[in-house]
Amino acid sequence: LCIIESVLNEESSITLMSPNYPLGFPEDELMTWKFVIPSNMRASVLFHNYSLSNCERKEERVEYYLPGSLSNPEVFKLSDSQPANIAGSFNLSLQGCDQDAQNPGILRLLFQVIVQHPQVDENVTHLVDLSKERNMTVTIHFEGWPSHVPLMSEPVCLICKDRRTCDRVLTLVSGTVYKISFLCKDLSRLRITAEKSISCVDFRWCQKKIYSLSVPKAITQLPIQLHKFIWRLLASDLINTEITSPSLKLQQHVPEQRCNTSYSYSIVSASPETELNIGIFCPGGSIEKIQMRNNITISLKTFGKGFLNESNHQDLKMSFVPHIKDECTFTVSPNPKAKVYLQTPNSPYGLPPYVSISWHVIMPSKQVARLGFSKDRMGISCETGRAYVNIKEETSGAEETVRREDELLPKPRNMYHNFWVNISNCKPVDKTQLTLQFWVALADRQIDLGVIIAVVAGTGILVAIGLAVCCVKKKKKNQNPMVGVYNANVNTQMPGKEGLFTKGRKKNESHVYAVIDDAMVYGHLLKESNGSVSPEVDVYRPFDGPIGSLPPSPPPFSFRKDIKHSPNTEEPSHLTDTDHDTYTFAHQKSEQLEDNNDTNEKNNGDTPLLENKEQDGSVE
Repeated sequence: LCIIESVLNEESSITLMSPNYPLGFPEDELMTWKFVIPSNMRASVLFHNYSLSNCERKEERVEYYLPGSLSNPEVFKLSDSQPANIAGSFNLSLQGCDQDAQNPGILRLLFQVIVQHPQVDENVTHLVDLSKERNMTVTIHFEGWPSHVPLMSEPVCLICKDRRTCDRVLTLVSGTVYKISFLCKDLSRLRITAEKSISCVDFRWCQKKIYSLSVPKAITQLPIQLHKFIWRLLASDLINTEITSPSLKLQQHVPEQRCNTSYSYSIVSASPETELNIGIFCPGGSIEKIQMRNNITISLKTFGKGFLNESNHQDLKMSFVPHIKDECTFTVSPNPKAKVYLQTPNSPYGLPPYVSISWHVIMPSKQVARLGFSKDRMGISCETGRAYVNIKEETSGAEETVRREDELLPKPRNMYHNFWVNISNCKPVDKTQLTLQFWVALADRQIDLGVIIAVVAGTGILVAIGLAVCCVKKKKKNQNPMVGVYNANVNTQMPGKEGLFTKGRKKNESHVYAVIDDAMVYGHLLKESNGSVSPEVDVYRPFDGPIGSLPPSPPPFSFRKDIKHSPNTEEPSHLTDTDHDTYTFAHQKSEQLEDNNDTNEKNNGDTPLLENKEQDGSVE
């Protein structure tokens, strides 16, 4: 049809099109473009738009005459990646076909030729080993792909999987090893998007497997920023998914608690009936585990170059677990140093109808948790069913707190044990959505002063009761009375202190004694007297005998009613300093008392303190 020659001596870009564009290229015609380029420059061909006709004979194609090629002309389909990094001049030809008379279709082509100096990285190849990966694709593309189509005037970055096969977008598949290079002045304009599928059909084969949800090193070692890595977790109806972050843990991104890390995870649970956006999470929080039903999509998205340094510390893992009751269950270990904010999924659009979400909060030892909600009410009206908030501690006898959608939410409260928070939705009326947020703050557990006082008081009461019991037992044990025995040879004054008491016997009260229960002391004698003597208890009678400078030996009160003393009674003389024991008390049995009385009569010639009942009768 025609030959068009273009001379490109410097870095430049030219856009060309087929004859009659955008209408159809003539049937079974050939058109050639000749590009004259210096040998020290590099040229690349990019097809921006094309369409094919319906051929009856022959085939629509493009042919290249490339410098240094041993197989000229090289034939390409319009759908193939076109040659790039061409060193020097080359020809490009467009060949039509015999079209179907009934439905000919349209053959048209819009393409671009870019001429640039050799790039620094032109001869630098990067090894991408995906041989051990399964069900994974890696796409290297320009920024904004696929929604954004770059203008033809924008600088072009090409990704090459060999010296001649380059394009703005290159897709690599698992099970293969690639050596790629870049024709690009600014690699920061390129991005990587990868996707991997993990499935479980039979739970017996995958129940014990733990999958690492981390970006392979084959991707992180490339000089291209990772834009997104997507894991698609597929399971049957009775199999659920569990993701854990043992060391880093996860933080939910909410307005009061924003993620400021170099990457985050977006988690979505999808079923044929509904899609539930679990939320956006980042490392460095308090969520240890999330259990979810249905198929799960986890998208890791990066922000800036910091991910290259943090990628080595990824610890997100996944496993398949049996069927769970709720749509989603979170296990949370609150950070003692910060308040933890937790929010219902699918915010701000609200929980889907009849969906139930649970949070299991694990308490550290010796700490108390403060639980509170960010608003007073649920803020919805139910068309069908009821919406509930349930709170319960994991301890015996704990009461469950339940609130409906038409009731006030619980006020902030202290939780002393592991506890559960469950939020379940009804079918709300139009334009109302259930979205709730609550927080958990930890503090050291402090003992209440009232508890301390109660414990001390209780301990004191127990001690008092114990002492009382001991005293009663000791008193019963000591029922054998103590007997006072008078020693006439003992001086009642302190040795060498005869002048210490200046008052006479009548003037002082040294002879006054405390009240003595004689019935307790001499009870065994009363039993022998058959009740003939009635002791006077707690009554003191004055001393009727002669009064000297020394106190007399006090006879027992109960046996001293009308005792007559001889007027010739002599006062005992002063004793030596060595005799200083005035009275001796001892527990004695009745037989021993009688023996002692006899001995005193023989040795001292004095009347014994305790006489038998016959003598008592004579005195009376």
